[in-house]
Amino acid sequence: MLKSLLKKREEGFTLVELMIVVAIIGVLAALAIYGVSRYLKHSKTAEATRNLGSIETGSKNQFQQETDTSGTGVGPFVHNFCTNSGATVPIAPPKAAKTKVLSSDWDATTWKCLKFSINEPQFYAYGYSSSGEGPTASYTATAMGDLDGNGVNSEFVLTGGGSPTGDAQRVSLRITNEDE
Repeated sequence: MLKSLLKKREEGFTLVELMIVVAIIGVLAALAIYGVSRYLKHSKTAEATRNLGSIETGSKNQFQQETDTSGTGVGPFVHNFCTNSGATVPIAPPKAAKTKVLSSDWDATTWKCLKFSINEPQFYAYGYSSSGEGPTASYTATAMGDLDGNGVNSEFVLTGGGSPTGDAQRVSLRITNEDE
């Protein structure tokens, strides 16, 4: 009996046992690939939400300061957001890869007012616009990028507005095609 068990052991694994092992490895690999791809997409979209948060902070800080609209130092004083930038940085959203932007691209008055710039390569193009003054003032900050290079942009749009108390408030954060 013992000899037959030892002889069976020397023969190796059966085909069914090998197929089961290969199937288990395949399932584990498929789960790992899915998890890693989700993690990579999430890390890329984190750039947009983090940077829009920085732009929001700059907007709120600017709005809390009173601006002399007469230019004479005697008023009237109002709360304003930073002026419009007029363009996104970079001009077009990067396609499926990070793009290095020149530091001079962030020299516009708007970005200086917001105290915002990015020194490392980025997945998104950022824009900012504002309108009105005082409690009716509003701003919109955008981040657009093509994470997978298929020509469809993911878009993050942050809007905020003024209040009668001189504080700025976030109105909404709209995300479209987050994983594109």
